[in-house]
Amino acid sequence: MREQKREQKLLAERICELCKERRMSYYLLSYKSTVPITTIMNIIHCATKNPGIFTLIKLCDGLGITIQEFFDTEEFKNIERETE
Repeated sequence: MREQKREQKLLAERICELCKERRMSYYLLSYKSTVPITTIMNIIHCATKNPGIFTLIKLCDGLGITIQEFFDTEEFKNIERETE
């Protein structure tokens, strides 16, 4: 359970980081990705336990990156090692 909360927080932090880098509000991300703002806010506030892969792909499209680029961070790489 604790691991899942950590992963939720990593997803939220990554979305926040990418929006800040692009000076993009969550509303603009919602518009560009066609993901409802409520869904984005639920991910940001860790209320969504497991956002679907298609939601993440849409968010990446809105951010102008690939899903691979989204997960290409040391934090996500460390999750892979911890679960092995």
